[in-house]
Amino acid sequence: MSDRPASWRMPTPKQMEKLAAEAVARRPGPSAATPDAPLPAEYWESVLKDPRADATGAEMRQRRLSEIQRHILRISCRRCERTVEIQTADAVRLYGGNAVWKDVAQRLLDNTCQQRTGRHEEDGCWPAFETP
Repeated sequence: MSDRPASWRMPTPKQMEKLAAEAVARRPGPSAATPDAPLPAEYWESVLKDPRADATGAEMRQRRLSEIQRHILRISCRRCERTVEIQTADAVRLYGGNAVWKDVAQRLLDNTCQQRTGRHEEDGCWPAFETP
């Protein structure tokens, strides 16, 4: 055990002022752009080139299989939490290129549905369209 007081670990007030001044000097200055300034054209270009900017979820569901560029199509059920995946090429081969993805997805879920009650309103799966 040592007889030194705990104060020997703390910097002196003069040292703390010096450290604070150095921290302020190292801090980057305010950026040239203000919050309400228009964004540069390069930013918008990169946003629009992003593949996620192509379509919203609703637009994706209404597309024909031949228009979809994804390799894997995935659909899950909100009710039984089952997930079905199919390659786009296989979906086109089985259902045709003009088939709408929303209808194909519902058929894929209904073909293997485990939640059958006998009532039309309650039968079947509830699709949740996922983006891989």
